[in-house]
Amino acid sequence: MTQLEQFLTRAEALLGRLEAFLPPALNEPDWNASVAFRWRKSNGRGWLQPVAHLSPIALDDLHNIGPQKEQIEQNTRQFVDGKPANNVLLTGARGTGKSSLIKACLNQFADRGLRLIEVDKSDLGDLADIVDMVSKRPERFVVFCDDLSFEEGEGGYKALKVALDGSVSAQSDNVLIYATSNRRHLLPERMSDNAGYHHSDDGDLHPGETVEEKISLSERFGLWVTFYPFKQDDYLDIVAHWLAYFGCNEQQIEDARQEALRWALQRGSRSGRVAWQFAKDHAGKMNK
Repeated sequence: MTQLEQFLTRAEALLGRLEAFLPPALNEPDWNASVAFRWRKSNGRGWLQPVAHLSPIALDDLHNIGPQKEQIEQNTRQFVDGKPANNVLLTGARGTGKSSLIKACLNQFADRGLRLIEVDKSDLGDLADIVDMVSKRPERFVVFCDDLSFEEGEGGYKALKVALDGSVSAQSDNVLIYATSNRRHLLPERMSDNAGYHHSDDGDLHPGETVEEKISLSERFGLWVTFYPFKQDDYLDIVAHWLAYFGCNEQQIEDARQEALRWALQRGSRSGRVAWQFAKDHAGKMNK
């Protein structure tokens, strides 16, 4: 082996070792494969995986959340039209349609260029890479973080703050963040937090540093939308809608009311999710 060949062999080996310390290359997904994507990671490398089977839920399927639906639909419409729009935090009672509303908006506006990217809480540190990947695309992207909450000191908390409002770079105008949570401020609230409040000379009550830190993330979302538990009639209305969806007639729906109430009592909740689960169970049994 000549000196040159020895040098090239050593150089190739050195480059191979250096590659382990270099940031992984982001592979472009097949943008035509789907209108929804999931951010996946393996061995430190992230990529967008097209979602093969999308939820078919439509805005008309979501009952008794009229004001919330109007706000989210209007904000999303502004976004796909290239007008100013806000990042959104959807909070409140479980099973009331927070996640379903975002999926329904995707189905409503996908043909106008809306795309969805679902990101797990554990991968929020990659938000900057995701935004860089899509910033030059013509589509409009909603980054979706479902069932989001943090414990003290979690890394994704600061990464999300930076993505929303804290970076030295401007936020890409074709990306919004929609997040759902059962916690309004995304962090656990404790009785001890109240000890930090103090009165100023003018008599106003001001929160302490702990509370300020907890509020600082949620207030970066320009739009807060709150969902409330359903009343009994609201729950039965949703049950009726899904029973009709599964082919039940009016009399069958009426006959199912008491059973639907017992089902909700057993579950301890009159939510849209419970109504959907009951309708599937009841309609499935009827079609035996």
